[in-house]
Amino acid sequence: MFNKKREDESERERVEPFASVTRDMSDGPDVRTRKTSVIGPTLKFKGELSANEDLIIEGEIEGSIAHRDKNLTVGKEGRVNADIAAKSVEIFGNVTGNIRGEDIVKLAKSSVVNGNIQCARIIMEDGAQFCGGIEMTKKSKGSSDPTALPVGKSKTQVESTG
Repeated sequence: MFNKKREDESERERVEPFASVTRDMSDGPDVRTRKTSVIGPTLKFKGELSANEDLIIEGEIEGSIAHRDKNLTVGKEGRVNADIAAKSVEIFGNVTGNIRGEDIVKLAKSSVVNGNIQCARIIMEDGAQFCGGIEMTKKSKGSSDPTALPVGKSKTQVESTG
């Protein structure tokens, strides 16, 4: 009798977070909409990191990160000193190293990136800090290697401090 209200509230809490929402990149990564692992802000990792699921990094990573078929997000608290290879990459925090996104690389206005970017598409919000080169590539249909079909080798050197 008294537990009925709590059960209803509990059920509502489980359903509502998964409702589809449109989001602004400035809100940070939305963990609830996909199966994701999170490296918390107090975790420090050195070495080669790879996984077969989407990953959000809020901690400190040093080494290399390989997520060729998955999505990688560096959250606002994330500090990465590593080369990154992933299907798509979203940066909200700090990255020092080269980034290879098979599909897309997104730099939020809170991001600070020092390194070269290689991707098929890029989104850079106003205010993002980026120092490095950008090489646009076309995703090959038969290969997961984003360098397979360069689109005119359009290499651009960009330095932006916001």
